[in-house]
Amino acid sequence: MPELIKLDMVDLALAMGLMAIAIGISAWEKLGLELNLSVATGRTILQLLVLGYIFDFIFAVNNIWAVLGILAIILTITVIITRNRISQKIPQVLPLAGSAIFVSTSLTLVYTNFLIIQPERWYEPRYIIPLAGILLSNAMNAAAIAGERLVSSINQFPTEIETHLSLGATPEQAIKPYRKEAIRAAIMPTLNQMILVGMVTIPTFTNGQLLAGVTPLEAVSYEILIIFMVAVSNLLTTILITKGLCRQFFNSAMQLVR
Repeated sequence: MPELIKLDMVDLALAMGLMAIAIGISAWEKLGLELNLSVATGRTILQLLVLGYIFDFIFAVNNIWAVLGILAIILTITVIITRNRISQKIPQVLPLAGSAIFVSTSLTLVYTNFLIIQPERWYEPRYIIPLAGILLSNAMNAAAIAGERLVSSINQFPTEIETHLSLGATPEQAIKPYRKEAIRAAIMPTLNQMILVGMVTIPTFTNGQLLAGVTPLEAVSYEILIIFMVAVSNLLTTILITKGLCRQFFNSAMQLVR
């Protein structure tokens, strides 16, 4: 396949013309989105350029500490965003989210890196950084959906939960239906993606691979791997975070804490 056509500064400037068109359309229709679109455009350019320089440095030095450092930063940001997206300020939600996301993504990465891809160096930034980024972003969304749904359900149906407790149910049994529903709600987007992938949409990762000159079958092979990684990681994340959150709602006497 031909090599990737590289974009220079002129091409990127022309790409900004697309956002100028969007801003113009907003002004024409009086949508009031001009400032938001301008700020989003500036942030996109700045953030991605900074990311590009950082990754260029890490890929060049190919050092284990540099790789672990950038992964730690991405994980920290992911956990903080997850905490902020769960409405109720539960005391232990930050460590719960951190441990759930870290354990699920780490186990999935270890399995994939050592049994499937098997690079010369296990910390090869070309593989581990993109894969970790994909897993963390998806785990963040799954954890936030599951946590928010679980917290909302507990706050909405405290009487039902207390009724089950009064009838002899353990906290795990009393809260099981709401925890199960929260997990299902968080995993459903992943399942829908798996069902529709290749039929309705071409995944972003596959598109990127094709643009980079990878053959279609190789691109699809990696897409299959990534989708399966995301499914397992998301499931583990939602199970762990909902289990941890459930414990925060009950005291040592197995009473519901509102």
